[in-house]
Amino acid sequence: MYDIVVIPTYNEKENIGIIIPEICAVVPDAHIVVVDDNSPDATAEKVRELMRDLPQLSLVERKKKEGLGAAYKDILSRLAHDRNVRNVITMDADGSHDPKYIPDLLRSLRAYDLAIGSRYVRGGGVATWERWRMLLSKFGNLYARTLTRMQLWDLTAGFIGVRRELLEKVDFTKIGSGGYAYQIEFKVRSVREYGARACEIPIMFHERREGESKLSRQIIREGIRLPIVFFLRSLWKKS
Repeated sequence: MYDIVVIPTYNEKENIGIIIPEICAVVPDAHIVVVDDNSPDATAEKVRELMRDLPQLSLVERKKKEGLGAAYKDILSRLAHDRNVRNVITMDADGSHDPKYIPDLLRSLRAYDLAIGSRYVRGGGVATWERWRMLLSKFGNLYARTLTRMQLWDLTAGFIGVRRELLEKVDFTKIGSGGYAYQIEFKVRSVREYGARACEIPIMFHERREGESKLSRQIIREGIRLPIVFFLRSLWKKS
C-alpha cells in the first residue's frame, strides 16, 4: 500500500516544477498525482517533463476549468476504491503548503480519519499575508464555524490528509460546491454524515511563490452561502 499526494493545478507551470521535487525529498515513497484543468500556460507539459525522471508522478488532465472542488471530487472519487491506496494528502501547488508537514499529517492518520493542516490552532500561523487577506480568512473561518457548529478552527484549509476508508464512505455526488467552499463542505459532511474522527495539526502558511491568487468574488459568495445552507438544514432537522 502507498500514500498519494494530490495537487490540483490551473496555470501553475512555474510552481509545479518547484513543489514536486520538494515533496519527493520529504516523502520519497509517496505517489504524486497532479490534476490539471487544461491550464493554458502548459502546466501539464511541465508535469510530463518531470514524469520522465519520476516514476511515482502521474498526471490527470481534465478538459476544462471547472473549479477546485470539481477537480477534487473527480480524483478523490476515483482513489476511494483503489485498495492499494492507504492515505491521500491534498495540497496546493503554489508553495503556500510546505511539504515538510506531510509526515505530520500521515502520522495523525494512524489515529484519525481526517487530519487538517491548520493555520489557526496553537503553533500555526500565516508567514506573509496582506492584512485584508488575513482578516478575510479569519472572519470566514469564524463565520463558517459558527453557522456549521463545527469544532474545527480551519474549515477552509486545503492542506489535509484523509484515510482512504473515509473517502470510500463519501458520496461525492452530494457535494455541490465547485470552488473553495468545497473545503468546508467536505469537512462538515465527513464529520457529520460519515462519523470521521478529525484533528488539526499546526502549520505555517506561506504566500504563493509565483502567479496570481485564484480568489474571486464568486468564490467568496459561495463561501458565504454554504454555511447558511448547513445552518438552515440543522434547524430543519430539529423542527
